Amino acid sequence: MSADSTSASGKDGGKLPPKRPAEKPDWSNGLRQLYDSVLDEPLPDAFKDLLSKLDDKD
Repeated sequence: MSADSTSASGKDGGKLPPKRPAEKPDWSNGLRQLYDSVLDEPLPDAFKDLLSKLDDKD
């Protein structure tokens, strides 16, 4: 058997141990709050006007 045909996980037949839930890093909650706040922002008037003009061209 060549080195190329062996599994990367070793001699355990390719079986990996069950995954444990990863702990979230401290910054992930802040990033989620920032993302949610951007979603809650109203659409700017200039963007609404642009969308309206694009819709009128159809």
